[in-house]
Amino acid sequence: MGRRWRLWGVALALVGVTTVALATPPRRPVRATTVTTARPTTPANYFYTVRNWHTPDPTATIQRDANSRPLMVIRGMTINEQITMQAASDRGGFSATDMTRVAHALREPTTGNEHPIDPRTLDVLYQILVHFNGQEIRVVSAYRTPKPGNSQGNHGRGRAIDFVVPGTTDADVGRFAREHGFVGVGVYPNAGFVHVDVRQHSYFWIDSSGPGAPSREKGILPDLAGRADTDARNRGEQPPPALLNDGGIPEADEEEDL
Repeated sequence: MGRRWRLWGVALALVGVTTVALATPPRRPVRATTVTTARPTTPANYFYTVRNWHTPDPTATIQRDANSRPLMVIRGMTINEQITMQAASDRGGFSATDMTRVAHALREPTTGNEHPIDPRTLDVLYQILVHFNGQEIRVVSAYRTPKPGNSQGNHGRGRAIDFVVPGTTDADVGRFAREHGFVGVGVYPNAGFVHVDVRQHSYFWIDSSGPGAPSREKGILPDLAGRADTDARNRGEQPPPALLNDGGIPEADEEEDL
């Protein structure tokens, strides 16, 4: 009798499990959800363009003046023109004649418009060239004609240059450029160049946008920017004068776009 009840108990338990299993709908497999984010796009073969910008000329040598000081060599990559200038000191300094020449060499390619280049901007580029023992400064973009109704930006004021130093990474160029005071330094890893401008308060950024794409700027290292300006003042350097808008009011420093 006891054995029979035990068998009935087992049977009822099995029926209960089967009933629960039948009453519970089968679980559907969970599909993985893919989160997509916008990525910068670049034109076909643009990688090769950037690589060519950064590749030194195997036949070129570092040009020097009579004092063995490196000459300032600037090549406009868009217009494929090169000029060579002699610096007055290790920190730069160029004659009025050379400043006129460089304004023409760094003109806007699409319009032919040109604008005087800020002397200190050129001095910073010369110090970068000397520091990396570069053959030349290869300019991707310099003067850009301001558009009606839009802020000029430092490119429209002759205060900004986008460039590469052949044989040197953009990250290293950006790192050294940030040591200067009163500068804007932007690194564009996907577009393949470094931006340098002069301004009253240093500002550093990285922009992951591709060439011609909307800005993806992200400010970095604000403490370093402040220290760079303080160190520059301690060296006796002064920030560039504030630029005035049409109403004669000083304009605030701007983040620069592509």
